[in-house]
Amino acid sequence: MYIGLKHLHSGLAYLALLALVIIFIYALIGALSNKEFTEKDRKIALIGFILAHVQLLVGLVLYFVSPVGFSLLTGGGAMSDSAARLTALEHPLINILAIVLITIGYTRAKKFGESRARFRSIYMLYAIGLVLIISRIPWHNWLG
Repeated sequence: MYIGLKHLHSGLAYLALLALVIIFIYALIGALSNKEFTEKDRKIALIGFILAHVQLLVGLVLYFVSPVGFSLLTGGGAMSDSAARLTALEHPLINILAIVLITIGYTRAKKFGESRARFRSIYMLYAIGLVLIISRIPWHNWLG
């Protein structure tokens, strides 16, 4: 189960990151061109919203079943090792914060009346969430 979840979390990360980048660019173009925000635009933002949340759920399950997740915090010594600290604390907490920002961006976009404000809410908060996610990816595990 652990290996399957690890592969799912890693593979889904590519999809979620790609979707967030595309949605950021799409919303930025929509805001700059004064395009009308339509139901199609909301659904495009929803794709990134859903992928980010599914990635978070898989990550949380993986965190508690993994030998290098929550167990690192309970075993001690994780704070003195930067790789262990990234895996046990920084990666999950920063990514939860990123998903909260993406959620706020999507939710605010639904509430605004003006199209430009809706696009701006999406591109600004999705971009901050994307930067936070990219900053806490354990690259040595992911690419190696």
